[in-house]
Amino acid sequence: MRPHVIFRYTGFVMLLNGIFMFISVIVSALYSDNSFFPLLYSGIVSTLIGIFPLIFVPPVTDINNREGFFIVVTSWLITCMVGVMPYVLWGGPFTFINAWFESVSGFTTTGSSILSDIEALPMGLLFWRSTTHWIGGIGIIIFVLSVLPYMGRAGMILYRTEISSLATENFHYRTKKTINILFYVYVTLTLLEIILLLFCGMNLFDAITHSFATIATGGFSPKNVSISYYNSPSIEIVIIVFMILSGVHFGLLFGVISGKISQIWKSSIVRYYIFALIAGTIITVMSVRMHNYDTWLESLRYSAFQIISLGTSTGFATADTSIWPSLTQLIMIFFTLQCACAGSTSGGIKVDRVVIFWKSFQKRLIQFRHPRAIVVPKIDKMAIKEDELEMGILYICVYMGVVFISSILLTSLGLDSLSAFSASAATMGNVGPGFGMVGSMSNFGSIPDIGKLILTGTMLLGRLEIFGLIIFFTVRSWK
Repeated sequence: MRPHVIFRYTGFVMLLNGIFMFISVIVSALYSDNSFFPLLYSGIVSTLIGIFPLIFVPPVTDINNREGFFIVVTSWLITCMVGVMPYVLWGGPFTFINAWFESVSGFTTTGSSILSDIEALPMGLLFWRSTTHWIGGIGIIIFVLSVLPYMGRAGMILYRTEISSLATENFHYRTKKTINILFYVYVTLTLLEIILLLFCGMNLFDAITHSFATIATGGFSPKNVSISYYNSPSIEIVIIVFMILSGVHFGLLFGVISGKISQIWKSSIVRYYIFALIAGTIITVMSVRMHNYDTWLESLRYSAFQIISLGTSTGFATADTSIWPSLTQLIMIFFTLQCACAGSTSGGIKVDRVVIFWKSFQKRLIQFRHPRAIVVPKIDKMAIKEDELEMGILYICVYMGVVFISSILLTSLGLDSLSAFSASAATMGNVGPGFGMVGSMSNFGSIPDIGKLILTGTMLLGRLEIFGLIIFFTVRSWK
């Protein structure tokens, strides 16, 4: 292990944060608000932390897997820590624990918040808050690699460490081109949504911040009541479309942009993803129509938005789902756990693993009936390897185990069972809102500080797909 190599690469990440902090400083200056100096000081500190290793450590393009894991996880942890500074320096409701929660929630694109009055924040700080989503959405390391020259083996290892192994499907290019594709799709979707939201009547600031949150499937809104503030069907439709797109594998979206439109529907993963959202929406519409809304159109409007928002791990809201029937809440908890596709900005277990689980289940059923049968599960005519089946099921089990343990810990701190479980599921899946005291129109501010620390841990575990963080703490035992 070479510490100087780790310092050099985390330096690039700190410079990235510094650049976006200085952009937030400009926003603060334009609106003449009181976040100018907190953002300026934070930008200077982040830049200094980043620039020193780049000056004193010579370039290194050959790193090993152990160093790759350390660089990725260290970058996430330091980024979240540096992101605390603007909040703490500004003050208000931001104690260190609250600022840490908001920073981790932003960078991991969770979207949970401790703020009861979001609109009280100055515009510069609101912009920084949304920017943390956009930086974290594509992945901090991927963001850095996309703007740096080709880095050889180092870039390849960092890319493979940062991105889920499931996400490599549909990418058949060299590492640098794959990274450029991710970045190209990410920026293109963001710009398109900004333009359409402006056309629907949003001002420029709100269009940018909501687009950052949508494409990153984050959920931070500069409004207290999220998207319901606008009460605009056209705005909701635009956001729904981009939430769905942001939940699809970016390699498939690039294929669509390149003219291979049929490619996206050939994917059984995408077909299941769309079918699940439609089925969940239909059941929810039927339930809320009987209990909450007077017309079918109104029921469809609010049901579709909430289901798609949770099913893509975005977390925006247009309704108070805590007063919806228990059936709809259970459906939404399912989508909070599952979320969207690997290779997207979505969190959660991901539909890919759910499909792998069912393929494994089908295999076992056939073998129970025909013990000597040789069954090879396939997705899109591609055989699923035995270790991939095992890893998919193991991941789901560990994932649910973390949610269960977190729920028990939160319950021991005084939270009711619904709030504890939904908060754990929402943060582990990087979704945002839960139910009960952490519902779509509430916040996480009333949770004890120890509970907030527990939840930031689940956010990081979910964003780094569990094993990345575990490997970080056991990396010294590698041989």
